[in-house]
Amino acid sequence: MPRLWAAFGAMYAFYPNFEDQQEQNAHSCRDNTVWWRIETPDFIVVREEISIVAQVEPELSETEQKFPPPAAFAEKANWNDPAVYEQAAADPEAFWAQRAGDLSWSKPWDTVCEWNWPHAKWFTGGKLNVSVNCLDRHLDGPRRNKAAIIFEGEPGDTRTLTYWDLHREVSTFANVLTGLGVAKGDRVTIYLPMIPEAAIAMLACARIGAAHSVVFGGFSADSLRERIADSNSKIVITADGGWRRGGVVKLKEATDNALTGETTVEKVVVVGRTEKDRSTVPMQEGRDLWWDDLVAAADRRCEPAEMDAEDLLFILYTSGSTGKPKGIAHTTGGYLTGATATTKYIFDLKDDDVYWCTADVGWITGHSYVVYGPLSNGATVFMYEGAPDWPKRDRFWDIIEKYGVTVLYTAPTAIRAFMKWGTEWPEKHDLSTLRLLGSVGEPINPEAWLWYHKHIGGERCPIVDTWWQTETGAIMITPLPGIVTTKPASAGRPFPGISAMVVDETGNPLPEGSDGVGLLVITKPWPSMLRTLWGDDERYRDVYWSKFSEKGYYFAGDGARRDKDGDYWLLGRVDDVMNVAGHRVSTMEVESALVDHPAVAEAAVIGRTHDIKGQAIAAFVTIKEGIAQTPELNKELKAHVSKKIGAICRPDDLFFTAELPKTRSGKIMRRLLRDIAEGRTLGDTSTLADPTVVSSLKDKYSDEG
Repeated sequence: MPRLWAAFGAMYAFYPNFEDQQEQNAHSCRDNTVWWRIETPDFIVVREEISIVAQVEPELSETEQKFPPPAAFAEKANWNDPAVYEQAAADPEAFWAQRAGDLSWSKPWDTVCEWNWPHAKWFTGGKLNVSVNCLDRHLDGPRRNKAAIIFEGEPGDTRTLTYWDLHREVSTFANVLTGLGVAKGDRVTIYLPMIPEAAIAMLACARIGAAHSVVFGGFSADSLRERIADSNSKIVITADGGWRRGGVVKLKEATDNALTGETTVEKVVVVGRTEKDRSTVPMQEGRDLWWDDLVAAADRRCEPAEMDAEDLLFILYTSGSTGKPKGIAHTTGGYLTGATATTKYIFDLKDDDVYWCTADVGWITGHSYVVYGPLSNGATVFMYEGAPDWPKRDRFWDIIEKYGVTVLYTAPTAIRAFMKWGTEWPEKHDLSTLRLLGSVGEPINPEAWLWYHKHIGGERCPIVDTWWQTETGAIMITPLPGIVTTKPASAGRPFPGISAMVVDETGNPLPEGSDGVGLLVITKPWPSMLRTLWGDDERYRDVYWSKFSEKGYYFAGDGARRDKDGDYWLLGRVDDVMNVAGHRVSTMEVESALVDHPAVAEAAVIGRTHDIKGQAIAAFVTIKEGIAQTPELNKELKAHVSKKIGAICRPDDLFFTAELPKTRSGKIMRRLLRDIAEGRTLGDTSTLADPTVVSSLKDKYSDEG
């Protein structure tokens, strides 16, 4: 189906005769332009100008370039037979049982899946321990002395922990927690920089059956307080500080501020990271204890707790659109099955790989693809504490060359920053050890994908662009690098055993090969899915299951389309889909069109209220260094969008900005941009990497708007 028709799909419900009108108006064509006039008693669109280029296959979303797996890569890939998709679809439970069989269980399960909508239980009756799967089972063979974690701090300090070392450290700290009164089922908050102690603390909790709640080290004291209170944590594990761009993030100070007033926290364990003189660190007597002192006095052997497959493993908080953060609850057996399988097959892990996921453990990506998934597979994991541009903009490339990194998994935001900085930085380094690249966190635009492929992957590395969420626990849609032909900016197809669909507003599937824009849903339960929201099952039902309750679908909250080959193209959050004069326009597509222009480094697009069109497009654009921000360039960029994807997508407003408001994980805060564009009081800015960006943008918008 031509993309123009798909864009009008949402209007069919309002105009039963709209298809006939399309046929009639399609003859009103001159100079590659269609002039639409639709009149009904309730709605009028007069002379809406839409470039007919929108009728052809979209240039940005579905580029002509396709990249089949390199023959040498496919030959050795962990999965290289497309039949795995059919086998998994034919019997998903048998497929997932086989994946779970790759784990070590102290007692086999009785039932693979019990589905009582909207609650799932996986591998019921089975017993296992996550730390045993990540550590103990690797100690009887050659992995015993293999590097489990290679760490480099921002100042340049390094540490290497073998699987034997990591097992000893985890067991010792597990005994520390037990000695502090932590028992099975208790909650422990972890508020640390990206250092090995973060992984050690997580695995120690798993070893004794305590649930951890990791809070990203960039979050404020208020955010930390809220998460501690909601989880009723007994212990907080923090550090005196962490290094970031040469400065110290004062984690202990934030922890102290978070614990003022009434709290459930009994003890605070402090890792010495940044301060040479510990006497300068305020320690509350009777509550605060140094990690090193506790570890030195603890036994190094700790028997793992036998955990039920459905026992709580961790809570991880994610922002809600309104109100308090949502505490995503993940359990033991199903989560580890999903994380282990996806890590092994999507990243094609081999025993000699040096695997680097650049995410912080404070995010789900750090949980699943820094700690649990890779270590369960016996991988060598690289961890880096600091910023990618400290002390210079080639820090990442220096690391890859120095440690021989073979698999790199990072975010589109980072890739676009690297593009902005220029190719001279990666060109200084030998990146030939890389054999696979990955993208995570948000849809990647084609230009960034192609830049990543050429300048980082040397045009030889498959790219796995992955879609998933905190709620899903593991990757859901992705290319399998030994099987799937990739397309720039497409996430490929659902991982085997995952049942996804693109539907309309009523939950009906869009026709196969229609290329229509719709809503992404998951139609069947999967092992690593969230079980509930901590302490708020009603909200769990409402947020994820109420929209399509009659059909029983999980609604991901994302827009997507599926092309004629069955590949999925993610369009961002549904609240990032604008309704311009009755047309659904994806912010991702407009942003991709802007970034396609050679002058643009990064762009964020939102819809603001418009009296006539419903919403108008407002674009915030960062220009590459050395290019002047002129009125002529402003007009040129608007015209560029029109040319690429149609006049209906031309921004009404376009503002140049040196920086965009982003969370500390790198996601653009479009909600705040909407607040700016609508002139509303700004929402919560506590998660921003640089809150001053918002105020300067607000001032500029007010001046120019």
